[in-house]
Amino acid sequence: MLSLNAALAHVSGDIDRRFDELLTVPDDPSANLSRAMRHATIGCGKRLRALLVFATADLLDVDRECAGRVALAIECVHIYALIHHDLPAIDNDDCRCGRPAVHKIYGDATAILAGDCLHALAFEILGDPLTHPDPSVRADLILDLARAAGPAGMIGGQVMDLEAGGAWFDLNTVTRWQALKTGALIGAAVEACAIAGRVPAQTRMRLRGYARDIGLAYQIADDLLDGEGEEELVGRRLRMVNGGAMADFRSLLDPDRARAQARMLTDQAISHLHIFGREADLLRAIARHALERDC
Repeated sequence: MLSLNAALAHVSGDIDRRFDELLTVPDDPSANLSRAMRHATIGCGKRLRALLVFATADLLDVDRECAGRVALAIECVHIYALIHHDLPAIDNDDCRCGRPAVHKIYGDATAILAGDCLHALAFEILGDPLTHPDPSVRADLILDLARAAGPAGMIGGQVMDLEAGGAWFDLNTVTRWQALKTGALIGAAVEACAIAGRVPAQTRMRLRGYARDIGLAYQIADDLLDGEGEEELVGRRLRMVNGGAMADFRSLLDPDRARAQARMLTDQAISHLHIFGREADLLRAIARHALERDC
């Protein structure tokens, strides 16, 4: 099995190659749209969700090309949300992945349309027979990603993110907010392979528990980075927490308790994988990485 760093590098290269092939620049007036999408997608991002797809696919013996296309679709949804989130109307961030945000180079209108196109491409990819020969599996993949991306998932969490600027959420509300905003697509990355692999309900329940717990651990680590990280490493503007704009795990729990909670969630995520042997070691390493990362 590849080490975590080697697996991340391999998956990042795979996803970059797929975006390079998908997002060719036409010789017509729409060229800037393709350039904007390429700027947002190629050589940018941690690829955590894509890595989760490939690791779960290997665990469940899902076809590699199917996994690659599913990972690409989930990355499309994740990146479209980041493009829109960076816009002045939402978070007004100038930087993403240590380089200018899409709207800073191509303007707000093109950034909106680039995000819209990536959103549409995600479902085009999943609906293509190249992703899976069984149309019922493709339909389930589309349905699950739509739920994870919509009002009961990522976008619902983004709306709560906007509301958090003028309110002080309690711990239960912050937990729900982050389970939607961050956890929904992490869950979709794992669930998609369970769908494609047609695994039994008990196994799917364990994998869902794993994804839920690492999603929250990942967000707690993000909140700690917002208070203690370095913008050069993180590659984005860090939010104020204590005495700042909104409540999060760090401000509600204090840093030490937040770290303890993240460790508990990481251990709990790993415990969900007890039904598997060493073939799940990469998923276990991803869970630990969610807690230990510095960017």
